[in-house]
Amino acid sequence: MAAMSQAKRAANVHPTAIVETDVQIGAGTSVWDGVHIRRGARLGRDCIVGEKTYIAYDVCIGDLVKLNACVYVCAGVTIEDGVMVAAHTVFTNERMPRATDPDLRALRTSAPTQATLRTRVLRGASIGANCTIGPGVELGAFCMIGMGSVVAADVPANALVFGNPARLQGLVCRCGEVVQKAVAHVVPSGEYPCRCGRTVTWPAV
Repeated sequence: MAAMSQAKRAANVHPTAIVETDVQIGAGTSVWDGVHIRRGARLGRDCIVGEKTYIAYDVCIGDLVKLNACVYVCAGVTIEDGVMVAAHTVFTNERMPRATDPDLRALRTSAPTQATLRTRVLRGASIGANCTIGPGVELGAFCMIGMGSVVAADVPANALVFGNPARLQGLVCRCGEVVQKAVAHVVPSGEYPCRCGRTVTWPAV
């Protein structure tokens, strides 16, 4: 019985997935077809990594994270517990990228360098399909990024943002319900109750 229980908790890696050396994949995590996970990456328990997703060097992903199909997670990204990243989202990590040196003599390295910026997605955040996440930003706990958005600045906890560039459109509860809409991209400070019984404090303390 103990052996059967342990087998159920093993990670499930599709045979077409490429998992490089020194990768840690937590119990119960599913890695689907065509995924590529680079060396040093860390994935927590009970995650889903959708088909054709790419996870770069040393990326750290928490528990209970969903990465849908064709998500690109570049070096320098940390994703905390309970985050949802919808299909075709792209993370970036450099503000002034170039393919070559200034004299066009040689390609620049694709490995992380001192110019690689760090991005952090805090617990419970949701990122809609086809988003682009700019380099060096922090997405706050339980924030929600609308589909097709371009995020070029930090997003506060519980904020609903969308657009290009993404701007504040309202507040969301940790259950996902909108509890207050923004007017001219502003939400007054206060306590905003949700019908689920929780309350969103804005700005977060």
